[in-house]
Amino acid sequence: MVLAQRQDLPCYRVSDYEQWQGDWELIDGIPYAMSPAPNIAHQLISANIHGQLFQRLAHCCHCKPLLPVDWKIDDETVVQPDNLVVCGKVSGQYLTKTPVIIFEILSKSTARKDQRLKFELYQQEGVSYYIMVNPESGIAKLFRRNRDGWLIKEGDFSHETYPFKLPQGCDFEFNFAAIWPES
Repeated sequence: MVLAQRQDLPCYRVSDYEQWQGDWELIDGIPYAMSPAPNIAHQLISANIHGQLFQRLAHCCHCKPLLPVDWKIDDETVVQPDNLVVCGKVSGQYLTKTPVIIFEILSKSTARKDQRLKFELYQQEGVSYYIMVNPESGIAKLFRRNRDGWLIKEGDFSHETYPFKLPQGCDFEFNFAAIWPES
């Protein structure tokens, strides 16, 4: 069996992405179908993350929490993180600046992409904090950008708090115990 090589695949652009039906992400010109509507646990966790970010950043006019939005990195890459924090002015159809915090909620259909492809992409784009939330294990793996530009694992969190350090004095404590749905 012969596998297709990267150079053999068609390369799509954002202008193509804008015409597609359904939910897609485009990474380095390769389309990735997004899973059907997130399950209830995913939605509850996402709502809890967003609610806490919204509350914790209420004092900060510089940084804002966002729900999934098209982050256009270049003409061949558009992704939709589950939850994110952006500092500075944002407007328009696409987010074009690098988020400081990204949360991705893992599912069986997205875990590989989130753990490998998006990890590398977010590291390359300068994301300060990347958190992969696993609803099945109840563990959130938190990675922080170091001085050399690498995302380094800070730890596994399920019921702990973590002190996020953001620009313009927008630091806050995030309580991981509050993101999990009640059993």
